[in-house]
Amino acid sequence: METPDSSNSWLRLGVSLALSAVGGVAFWSAVVTLPAIQTDFGVTRAEASLPFTMIMIGYAGGGVLMGWLTDRHGIAAACLLGMVLLVAGYAGAAAASGPTWLALDHGLLIGVGGSAFLSPLMTDISHWFQRRRALAVTICSSGNYVAGALWPPVLQHFIAADGWRATHAGVAVALAVAMGPLIWMLRVKTIGASNSNLAPSSKHGGVDLPGRVVVVLLAVAGFSCCAAMSMPQAHLVAYCADLGYGPAKGAEMLSAMLGLGIVSRIGSGVVADKIGGLATLLIGSFVQGLALFAYLWFDSLASLYVISAMFGLFQGGIIPMYVVIIREYFPPARAGATAGMVMMATFCGMAAGGWMSGLVFDISGSYRLAFLNGLLWNLLNLGIVAFLMTRRDNAQMVPA
Repeated sequence: METPDSSNSWLRLGVSLALSAVGGVAFWSAVVTLPAIQTDFGVTRAEASLPFTMIMIGYAGGGVLMGWLTDRHGIAAACLLGMVLLVAGYAGAAAASGPTWLALDHGLLIGVGGSAFLSPLMTDISHWFQRRRALAVTICSSGNYVAGALWPPVLQHFIAADGWRATHAGVAVALAVAMGPLIWMLRVKTIGASNSNLAPSSKHGGVDLPGRVVVVLLAVAGFSCCAAMSMPQAHLVAYCADLGYGPAKGAEMLSAMLGLGIVSRIGSGVVADKIGGLATLLIGSFVQGLALFAYLWFDSLASLYVISAMFGLFQGGIIPMYVVIIREYFPPARAGATAGMVMMATFCGMAAGGWMSGLVFDISGSYRLAFLNGLLWNLLNLGIVAFLMTRRDNAQMVPA
């Protein structure tokens, strides 16, 4: 019988990381395509942001579905469904006749399909580790940032050379070829130790609030942090184009931001194994706010490279901490569904934040107020996490 932290656990982590990096194209392709979509269809910035918004909505709803599927049938079933939806979604996007159909395609197919390769993979790998659980979760979640570091320059190159439609068709083919063997390697279901319905013990204590209350508070916090996070992530390419630096520079900044986010994510896992997910989340929320504040004051090319690098280093570990917190305090047999609900809120925050930023830009003609809007959402997240920290004690959390 498999045991936690074994060599097979680390092998599974490597496969999960690779699969997350390949499937993570769903998270970033709409960001890079935004300027080309706006030009091709002749729409406003807010309308051109709708594919990204719809992807986040798809991730939100799909995360619950894929979490439920993972709890009952294993991660391979969820990933197989995700692969089929992604391939269909990118093929459909290449043939989209207008912005409405493109947005629907991104939400119902690309977003839902892509959701299989983030929180379900993190939840699955959390069952295969005990001593290094937070580190394993954050390494797995780094696949999304590996995707963010690798895919934007590649997509930008092919969009410039062949157009966004041909690029989407090429992505569909690449996913169909690459994903099958990786999913096959995850066919072994979660190890038996994870099937217990008992709440796991946590060396970092509990929170003296009912589990349902904590889930709601984590969901609101997740929405808020991601509404803030999505401002630079969703609009950095367009922001650089508006400033005259060109979309290619924005894609480079986004790639650097997400590449450094990998360092942040892995580092946060090491920290969380020592001080707990909740304390690590508080630190990440605070420093993310510092980077957003810096965007308000500096917009030279050099300063944007520096601030984007800071933002990547500061915010990379935030999202996986929600899964770490859930695995610290909630029953493992319901981890997939519970994580799916909280992650649904984070993706709703990404969707709302991306759309709000585009809307604020259309109204004001500037991204300055959009950055301020993100900073205010970040303060709400910081307040909620700080409140949960004040309610932390040495007792076990009451099960949800």
